[in-house]
Amino acid sequence: MEQHKLGSNGPSVSALGLGCMAMSDAYGPADRGESIATVHAALDAGITLIDTGDFYAMGHNEMLIRDALKDVARDRVQISVKFGALRGPAGEFTGMDCRPAATRNFLAYSLQRLGTDYIDIYRPARLDPNVPIEETIGGLADLVKAGYIRHIGLSEVGSDTIRRAHAVHPIVDLQIEYSLIERGIERDILKTCRELGIGITAYGVLARGLISGHWSKDSGRAGKDYRLMTPRFQGANLDANLALVESLRAIAGEIGATPAQVAIAWVAAQGQERGQEIVPLVGAKTRTRLIEALGATRVTLTPAHLAALAKAFPPDVASGTRYAAEQMAHLDSEKPAAA
Repeated sequence: MEQHKLGSNGPSVSALGLGCMAMSDAYGPADRGESIATVHAALDAGITLIDTGDFYAMGHNEMLIRDALKDVARDRVQISVKFGALRGPAGEFTGMDCRPAATRNFLAYSLQRLGTDYIDIYRPARLDPNVPIEETIGGLADLVKAGYIRHIGLSEVGSDTIRRAHAVHPIVDLQIEYSLIERGIERDILKTCRELGIGITAYGVLARGLISGHWSKDSGRAGKDYRLMTPRFQGANLDANLALVESLRAIAGEIGATPAQVAIAWVAAQGQERGQEIVPLVGAKTRTRLIEALGATRVTLTPAHLAALAKAFPPDVASGTRYAAEQMAHLDSEKPAAA
């Protein structure tokens, strides 16, 4: 698999990364053995970037990754961890805490759960409205100096916050949602990151499975699948969004690929067009879905293909917001940049 340098000062990582959240029951039931086998298959295919969050099933995901990587040389992988999200005993999200003292505590627990001495990329999951970003990044910079983390990343923040953070310590990448139906970062964030030499790791490239070609109105009914609580997966919004998938399916058929492969390849192609590599994170929790996603690296989108996709998927084409209103309010990336 091709390797891409993550930003101006970051490590070389695989052209695709593996997002592991779905392996810890966020998207319905997951099989532990299959999850570990999927991580192994990803490594065998050349994927080196493994992404998680300390709040994914309250640490379960980190421990799963530890078990999957126990016989893997540490320098063979780059582990990316999001921190700061607070949860209650019933699983509810209760806020953010990105104070330096809290950050050190979160990191200590993540190192233990992951069974490692350092984390390659450590990032606040969201902006803490009660802590200046300069204070958060300053605390992380101290952890870089101490050798506990190698690089500092950000997640779902806007251009103003990115600039303030980068002024304190180099930011290696921004993790943010980007897909055919979620184009918000094209307004100004992509330009800002390119200007500052900050890489992009894109999650939600299949809109949480919505545009994968596998989702239907009956999907997600087995077990607890939080997608069913989000606007794009509900009612008339779902009907409209699934109609968009049929357009994608038709274009994919002409290309000789699956809808998922074309959607992933499109995200990667946006980086190439803008002179800035974008690393899609694929959220496969089974080897079957992983193998399909890997096929995206062999899809070449011609100018005609890109034009057809642009016509079928103009900006803001999705019906419904990507999160419920309460969660949208916490997305600094959705706030207009300062004039």
